Amino acid sequence: MADFIYLMETRLSPDQQRAVALVTDVVRAHEMNVFLTGGAVRDIISGFLIRDLDFSVQGNALKLQKDFEKAGAVTEATDENTRTLMLLLPGNVRAEVTSTRSEKYDKPGKPAEITQGTIYDDMRRRDFTVNAMALSLNPGSRGLLTDPFNGVADIETKVLRVLHNYAFYEEPSRLIRATRLLTRFHWTLEERTQARYDAAKENNYIENVSDRALGHEIEQLAHEDNPIDVLKALEKEGWLKVLAPHLSVAKVDSAGLTQVFKVKQQLQEVGLNPDASPIVMHFLTRKLADKDISAMQKQIVNKGFVERWKHLEDDAKDFAKKLMARDLALPSQTWKFLMTNRPDALLFNAITPRASAVEQKIKNFLTKWPLVRQKLPFPEMAEMRITPEHPEYKKIQDEAFLMLLDGKLRSHTEIVKFLEPYSPPEPPPPPPPPRRGRGKKEKDAAAPGAPGDQVPKKRGRKPKNALAGAPAPAPAAPAAEAAKSAPPAAPAKQPSTAAKQKAAPVAAKKAVPAKAPAKAPAKAAAKKPEAKKAAPKKKPAPAKKAGKKK
Repeated sequence: MADFIYLMETRLSPDQQRAVALVTDVVRAHEMNVFLTGGAVRDIISGFLIRDLDFSVQGNALKLQKDFEKAGAVTEATDENTRTLMLLLPGNVRAEVTSTRSEKYDKPGKPAEITQGTIYDDMRRRDFTVNAMALSLNPGSRGLLTDPFNGVADIETKVLRVLHNYAFYEEPSRLIRATRLLTRFHWTLEERTQARYDAAKENNYIENVSDRALGHEIEQLAHEDNPIDVLKALEKEGWLKVLAPHLSVAKVDSAGLTQVFKVKQQLQEVGLNPDASPIVMHFLTRKLADKDISAMQKQIVNKGFVERWKHLEDDAKDFAKKLMARDLALPSQTWKFLMTNRPDALLFNAITPRASAVEQKIKNFLTKWPLVRQKLPFPEMAEMRITPEHPEYKKIQDEAFLMLLDGKLRSHTEIVKFLEPYSPPEPPPPPPPPRRGRGKKEKDAAAPGAPGDQVPKKRGRKPKNALAGAPAPAPAAPAAEAAKSAPPAAPAKQPSTAAKQKAAPVAAKKAVPAKAPAKAPAKAAAKKPEAKKAAPKKKPAPAKKAGKKK
């Protein structure tokens, strides 16, 4: 489950994620179960672009219409027979919300007999295995995949497989849909499905296709990223003359379509997501006669789509007129208007001839002004502790960008003056490090007898034989230091041989340990400097007493 939750969070765009949350909240408020189904699940798993969202609810979806409209959705069409809502959600996200159902076909090409069903019944009525999957959006089972026909395996092998033997016979429009999906994904038909496809084509099942199904397939052309390739494939299979008898690849405005997708990409880079499908349909049918276009529009079930297609030119003119208003004189004002008003009208104005002033503003919006944003964040922001963790970081950047467009932040001084109100106070200095006790090495170094240390003075009673007023003996210095500080001794006279013999017994009696001779000179050497230092301190004492007597 967790893997599919992760896929939903990473594969859906931010607008689509908000759309899923909106639909889930509305449906769950009515205590209905809701699932993400169809092509949306297929594209999430396969990695292809997610064009629209399909939701299946266990209940009457038509009862949710008012709640969706209150939440900001636009209802483009409804279908009483299948209990389906066709919505345009905030962010130009197309969605269908339909009731789970089962279908039974009595005759090919005729409307199916529809009854209320479970989510498993809803999967069984579908066309191909890769479209017969559902992701739960319900608490406790969110992210649980329902895949009764092993569509994930067919996605991995990149094949289309029908669910049952009579799929093309019951609904001949699946022949057109199979060709369109194969062209988009560059997949192949599964072996048995290919055999059934060839048999349906040979037996001319396409004659039984309904106008409603054809209208759905005509609309789907406008949602393709490469509609010309799809038209070529349909023309090769012979389905295009059934779908739109007067439409052909030669009559398509290819240059206009190329420009549509180029400008759409530029708008997406600045953060806009226009629904280009009515504009794509405009350039697909631009060279057709009006009566042929009108006939195609009547077949399409989604009347909201048809209305946007019909009013493209009028909406574009109205948009251009607003763009030239006096209150949009500054670049920042123009930027805010274009970011918040009809991205589809902006797209159509960008690829069709307009007044030079309108064209210049749109050109600046698409090419010049996005380069200004690259100057942010300012280096001064980091110096003044304005980082992404700042609660108003995005607001500061947006305001700075608009001021840059108007030329109000040209120097370091102006930037600092703008940022000062947002700069947080400096953090307090860090506390001093805690005092640590001396370590083992320090204790060992400070222990008595350690090299370089002096033996501390012992406090207590003086020895009885100590002279009154005599300075206390200095602590013994190490032998090495005593040797350095002691004055050079005068060379002693060598005793004669007779004297050595007489002194030998006496020396034997008075023998001391080997260390004693080394300590004796050290003590003597230490006492001599100490006596010299103490002597001058006693001389001034009588002078002070004499002064007091005078």
